[in-house]
Amino acid sequence: MRGRSFAVRVVLGIWLTTIFGISLRAQTGQPTAEPAQTAGSATLPDGPQAAEPPARTEDERLPQTKRILGIIPNFRAVSTDVKLPPQTVKDKFMDATQDSFDYSSMIIPGVLAGYGLAANSYPEFHQGAAGYARYFWHAAVDQTSENYMVEFIFPVLTREDTRYYTLGRGGFAKRTGYALSRAVVTRNDAGNETFNISEVVGAGAASGLSSLYYPTRERSFSNTASEWAVDVGIDAASFIAREFWPDINRRMFHGRSRIDPSER
Repeated sequence: MRGRSFAVRVVLGIWLTTIFGISLRAQTGQPTAEPAQTAGSATLPDGPQAAEPPARTEDERLPQTKRILGIIPNFRAVSTDVKLPPQTVKDKFMDATQDSFDYSSMIIPGVLAGYGLAANSYPEFHQGAAGYARYFWHAAVDQTSENYMVEFIFPVLTREDTRYYTLGRGGFAKRTGYALSRAVVTRNDAGNETFNISEVVGAGAASGLSSLYYPTRERSFSNTASEWAVDVGIDAASFIAREFWPDINRRMFHGRSRIDPSER
């Protein structure tokens, strides 16, 4: 099995654990830990206090932002019920390009390259700076080809909408299930739900393509299938992050609590 498979699974596991923990806290309204006050302690009556976000109704939608935590791209997340025109071929190409060449796109390839070098996953790549560079460009090409397959090439062919439409209402389990289901269900350009060919088939095509530039001993169906599953899993995790990010942003970072009329 490819060394990067294990590394990506570790990253995916940490990513999912973090998302589920923060999302559940934001969804249930659990406050962050604060120092307990002693019996004789007093608070300043006129001192500045952090304003607690007002409670929202079941039908209220929280806005998405262009980035999660100010770093992770969130360009394709759209609040549910927002009516948008169908994506053009140019729109889909630009979305894939933004996700592939944004400054944050170096983070995951950099982490995977460091792990691969330390684990000597591919002895053919050797060690040192040159070895790290080989690991890095392989991981970067993996990520870029998957982005273009899933967000541009297949969506153009199948006329599917690549945007993520946040459910934004309901309990934690309902919203998590909805987010995970988007790995196999999406909208087409007409606005109707359809099987997510772009995600499922596109990720598989990218995994198959990656076999062409990895060492010969790694070219097997099992390795390709493993990478395919990991790629779909990472995308499913990103859907969970997008689903709950507005809640996390509002509760933990006091982000905007309403959608501006211009965003509808």
